[in-house]
Amino acid sequence: MSTLSLWTQRNPWTERNPFAEFDALVRTSLAPLERPRAFVPASELTRDGDDAVVKLELPGLDVTNDVSVELDRGRLVVHGERRQEKTETQSGTTLRELRYGSFRRSFALPAHVTADAISASYDAGVLSVRIRGAYSGATAERIQIANGGATEPELAESAE
Repeated sequence: MSTLSLWTQRNPWTERNPFAEFDALVRTSLAPLERPRAFVPASELTRDGDDAVVKLELPGLDVTNDVSVELDRGRLVVHGERRQEKTETQSGTTLRELRYGSFRRSFALPAHVTADAISASYDAGVLSVRIRGAYSGATAERIQIANGGATEPELAESAE
């Protein structure tokens, strides 16, 4: 018994998708006009006694002009913008590369933290923000679990 199968050579011209090709052409030609992409600096949150210390990697940034540290509604907010320009001249041709991007990182803080308790410093590409007393008085309280079925726990009523 023999089987006859029809073999055809693939023709790349008949399998083309003109819409996909046009989309790729438009995307590559308009790429320089796209909005600058944000970057997210690496961060680390550690505890130092009762203080919290937040470290962010921001190498090459001018922190006095391009970075801001704020306390906003109970959150530590660090935001800024990276602007890097590189110009190179070779054989009479000048190559100029520009990189831009903004970032915003925020961290929840305890309600008792004020702006006076926050200090920031920058050294060797690392921004360090110390929040004094962030962990003071922060102790876990155990909540008793009632046993006995599907009854809802009772809440103490407030006197009005």
